[in-house]
Amino acid sequence: MKQKLLLTFLLIFTIKSFSQDSRFSIEANFPIPIGDNFLGENYKGTVDFGAKYRFLQNDILNLGISINFGFVQNTKSGATDLNQLFDVKIFPIQPRIFAEFNIPNLESLHPQIGLGYSILIYNAKADGINTSNLPADVDDNESGFNFNVGLSYDLSNKFFLQVQYDFMKIGVENGVPDISYNTNINIIKFGIGYRI
Repeated sequence: MKQKLLLTFLLIFTIKSFSQDSRFSIEANFPIPIGDNFLGENYKGTVDFGAKYRFLQNDILNLGISINFGFVQNTKSGATDLNQLFDVKIFPIQPRIFAEFNIPNLESLHPQIGLGYSILIYNAKADGINTSNLPADVDDNESGFNFNVGLSYDLSNKFFLQVQYDFMKIGVENGVPDISYNTNINIIKFGIGYRI
């Protein structure tokens, strides 16, 4: 499977590398959960991959769609607290529409704003402790609104650096308090991208 995925990526990369029209870009980011919320206090970011397609491009504004796939994991595995009996991994998926601005006389800087939807897929496994009265594995997901702002800086016609801020407002299950600690998520991402 990995070989097929790598071959597909190389094929797209090779075909598009000869194109003059850079409507498609890929990126790799390092996500950092921040803030006074369950993700910011208990999880650390590992990786975030994204892809963008610009369906409208002009001298001032580019409009497009994007998607990001991330991975964060808890930092308190093995704790005695009941809330941390499991080793939890979260996989955020973030489709959105975005606007990227082209600033005259500052061609290398591109502020952007995006709106979309976030899906957080949880995977929890018992962390080597006695959970005889609990399930060994738990899979669940939450979803909600996503707001994104960012700034990219062109290193060349193809490569760029970027910083982004994501705010997610997710729903909670019955029995979970509907407070900002459980529903508001903030993530800062630092990354590099490539226009294909």
